[in-house]
Amino acid sequence: MTDTNESSAIPKAIIHVIDPERENTFHALAATSGYLKAQSRAKILLKCTQCEIEMEKPRKCSKCRSFLYCSPECQKKNWPVHKSICHEVEHSSGVLKLVRMFSVNPLLMMYLKVAIVLDCNLLNDPRIGFEVPFVARVDIALEPSDIFDFVGLYFDDKVVREKLQGMVQVNAMTSWYTGMQGARPLTPQRLNHWREARAKHNTEGYTKDPVGLLDFSSAGLSKNNKRVTYAISAGCHIPPVILEMAMEREPFVRVCPLAGTRFKQPMNAMTCLEYINIHIRADTQNQLRLRTEMREQDREVILAAGRDEDEVPARVLKEKMEREILYNNIVRQARGPETQRAPGQRMRPRRNPCFCCGRWGCKGLATPVAQPNVRVCMWDCEKGE
Repeated sequence: MTDTNESSAIPKAIIHVIDPERENTFHALAATSGYLKAQSRAKILLKCTQCEIEMEKPRKCSKCRSFLYCSPECQKKNWPVHKSICHEVEHSSGVLKLVRMFSVNPLLMMYLKVAIVLDCNLLNDPRIGFEVPFVARVDIALEPSDIFDFVGLYFDDKVVREKLQGMVQVNAMTSWYTGMQGARPLTPQRLNHWREARAKHNTEGYTKDPVGLLDFSSAGLSKNNKRVTYAISAGCHIPPVILEMAMEREPFVRVCPLAGTRFKQPMNAMTCLEYINIHIRADTQNQLRLRTEMREQDREVILAAGRDEDEVPARVLKEKMEREILYNNIVRQARGPETQRAPGQRMRPRRNPCFCCGRWGCKGLATPVAQPNVRVCMWDCEKGE
């Protein structure tokens, strides 16, 4: 690739390499659709938007059908807050269905619980999960299943398709446990929820296993940057095999498809989340039932992250991009050489499709790479908006 004398155009490459063995590895580990469908009938308690009490039969807002309440009284109390965004929320968000399918997936939940054990200090304090509670909040989001669609949104390419297939990704996990520095005490209501979960598992014979609370949270942004959040809560039972995995901390073995080399990635809470995201991304046929059409509020989070805005969902996504290997090249492109970028300059893809890969935003140049399953796109840094 040749350099250009124009400071306003700095050629960059977005390279996405797929491991040739990815599909075989996925099918060897993934749960079948039939198993997941049978297990998904298990109940997940939802939380009231206003008072956060858990509900088995929630009431939905009749207009947007996305916000849930335990009673007409709570719905009325929440209306001044909900009113301003009710018309902007898309109908049938489907978050509950996605969380349900995630929570019955044995592989995903195994690594999520390992992450919780490592992050909630369960290995160091024998009281946690028995005498005192722990809480893990998992922030999930929808991202385009095609990484190049993600790149197009992140760099605000106006020709990105209107309808994009999205997939669930875990963007962050926030832990709380007794004795945690700076942690606020649980509300009496939340403490009571944990006690009920602890008692339930005791009656089921799990008196020797830690039990806490697991909250799934999904946040999006409306076009005027108002946050739209859905929360689903459930008890979190940690069986002995999870504790053993967390104690052993066997590293993940990763493969560089471009070079064909293997490397080890230490096991910690964040690499467990990264492994979960990799497994979901490898599911090209939606066997896990974790793919659905992206909503406008999902797209807005990625757009806001690309603009380097500080709304919570965008900030959480940017932090995930900083730590996961897949996004390394994208993060470097967004930053660019600081000495060569003028104030206000941002990364933008060109507006013509590549004659090699047929994708928008590509300059039509391809690096000759021998391996199959390698896709290369070249991007420009253009001055101004």
